Amino acid sequence: MDDLHEPAGPPEPVAAAAAVVPPAPAAQESEDSIARFEQDMKELEDIVQQMERGELRLEDSLQMFERGMALSRACRRSLDLAELKVRTLSENDPDVTDA
Repeated sequence: MDDLHEPAGPPEPVAAAAAVVPPAPAAQESEDSIARFEQDMKELEDIVQQMERGELRLEDSLQMFERGMALSRACRRSLDLAELKVRTLSENDPDVTDA
């Protein structure tokens, strides 16, 4: 047999395939949480505007209020997590000083 025609090992990966790298799970999770926060804030703003108009029936107002409170808690949790991340990163960086 001719050694020049036999493959030396597994085929080399194609460079174009290597260029497509999915985002890291943590980065994707962060992007998702930012998008979720923005959606929740927008919905909360819409609810506030509807309630301020005063045109809703009592039952609808109560449902909107409940939804608004749930959105408010979700947004607060998102902000608390973001603050914790900033503090953690700041504590681990010797170049960051307290203001």
